[in-house]
Amino acid sequence: MAISLSVVVLMLVLLVVMMRNGSIKGGGAVVAILFGFFLASTGMAPGINRFLNSLASSIAQIKF
Repeated sequence: MAISLSVVVLMLVLLVVMMRNGSIKGGGAVVAILFGFFLASTGMAPGINRFLNSLASSIAQIKF
């Protein structure tokens, strides 16, 4: 839960930055949000969630 919430916040921040820089307009932002919303309700959602969890675990294990 905590990982998915932080990913959502990160994606929101990236979307806002892209809108402010003009690389994506309001309509494109709505399409991106709707795409994410509908993608979450497909059969691909568990696979994407597993991938992001394993990626987060791998990053957490890196020692600097």
